[in-house]
Amino acid sequence: MHHTLLTALFIHTIILTGCAQPTTHMNDLTNPLLCDPDTGVCAVPGMEADAGTLFAQPAASKTKPITLLYFTDPICSSCWGAEPQLRRLKAEYGHLVDVQYHMGGLLPGWDVYNSGGISKPSDVAGHWDEVSPHYRMPIIGDVWLEDPLPSSYPPSIAFKAAQLQDPAKALVFLRRLREQVLVEKKNITKWPVIADAATFAGLDVTRLEADHKGAANALFQADLTLARSLGVRGFPTFIFSNDAGERQLVYGARPYATFEEAVKKLMPGAAPDPRPSTLPELFATHHSWCAEEVAVMLGITHAQALAQLQAAEKAGTVRAVHTRNGSVWHRR
Repeated sequence: MHHTLLTALFIHTIILTGCAQPTTHMNDLTNPLLCDPDTGVCAVPGMEADAGTLFAQPAASKTKPITLLYFTDPICSSCWGAEPQLRRLKAEYGHLVDVQYHMGGLLPGWDVYNSGGISKPSDVAGHWDEVSPHYRMPIIGDVWLEDPLPSSYPPSIAFKAAQLQDPAKALVFLRRLREQVLVEKKNITKWPVIADAATFAGLDVTRLEADHKGAANALFQADLTLARSLGVRGFPTFIFSNDAGERQLVYGARPYATFEEAVKKLMPGAAPDPRPSTLPELFATHHSWCAEEVAVMLGITHAQALAQLQAAEKAGTVRAVHTRNGSVWHRR
């Protein structure tokens, strides 16, 4: 069994609060791409809220005192909204927290969504533009008008294939997939787009394709099974646990203080590592940054972060992909 699955099964099932659109009845199917900016969650239709309690064999050995199960999806706009907090969490508490990524299957296919006023991809386009200012992250919905995705399963399986090669490169790959679909309006279910992201991340594209058609699907199905067994109904879901079996849940895109509090409740003596304090240091750690990510990491206002990025772009040290709803800056 996959080591992250073994670790995860040591956690009891939790009951999560649903986040369907207020005008939709609880027994209706709700389109998962209509994420609720108030809860910061993209909800999955048809999942049960209570799955009972899991008991399993002890988890595989680990080197860090806290495990974080992160349930996400490549096309989850709320997950993109949580990127600033997750990046800072890794910078300050990465020495204590083992972050394990699991795909949640946000969009199986459009044939299952037929209520709540949502029945086709174009219905989601405007919503993505609406949530962008809430998260202060660049999101445009044009892909749903120009080249709509039929499902989020292909890029999710591709991520599991990338994990088989190199976990670190897989995270670069996932970041690139998010930028492609959310900012650059590219259909990340198409293999040339996936291959481009894989090349950017330094992955073996030939092996990725083989694993995508082979072993990766079983790992993806294991992620879906794990999510259901834990009662996960929306993304992002963050489940923190320690060796004593204590748990903390962060549901949705929340302020950074919420994530830090979860760590300190599980490990009261936890002390943060120094985080990067300048823009050059940030671009030395990650290839791309959005203004809100810089703001959260450096502890400055969004306007101050934007000014720094614009100055760096003018100086020629970074380049930007601009959209009507914000920008992503890349190191040169």
